[in-house]
Amino acid sequence: MKIGELSRATGTNIETIRYYERIGLLPAPLRTDANYRNYDGAHRARLAFVRHSRELGFTIEEIRSLLDLSDHPERDCADADRIATRHLAQVEEKIAQLTLLRDELTRIVGRCRGGLAGDCRVIEALGDHGQCESKH
Repeated sequence: MKIGELSRATGTNIETIRYYERIGLLPAPLRTDANYRNYDGAHRARLAFVRHSRELGFTIEEIRSLLDLSDHPERDCADADRIATRHLAQVEEKIAQLTLLRDELTRIVGRCRGGLAGDCRVIEALGDHGQCESKH
């Protein structure tokens, strides 16, 4: 399939496909006599793997490591588990930080009584970090 077909089949922007080729996440496809890229099912599967990994928030380097393991099915999968476990811990930390931010913003917004900007409790709280109840 041509790059446009691969793009439509996977929902991936054409420039993103080219970028993944340049950085080695997607192998360069064979070329037709007219010098068009000619992708196959393996490219589609690998690109789907990369896209799903990116949607889950894995970094390019983490994906590169996971693809390396995928390319060597005889290897131990402990590295994959380590990468996923580390990523999960990072996600949980972000959730904790976002929860603190949500709670602080809820508190600030709850103090709003309306009226003039000069008397606004939201602006006052944002201007005085000492009024915060949480570390963020």
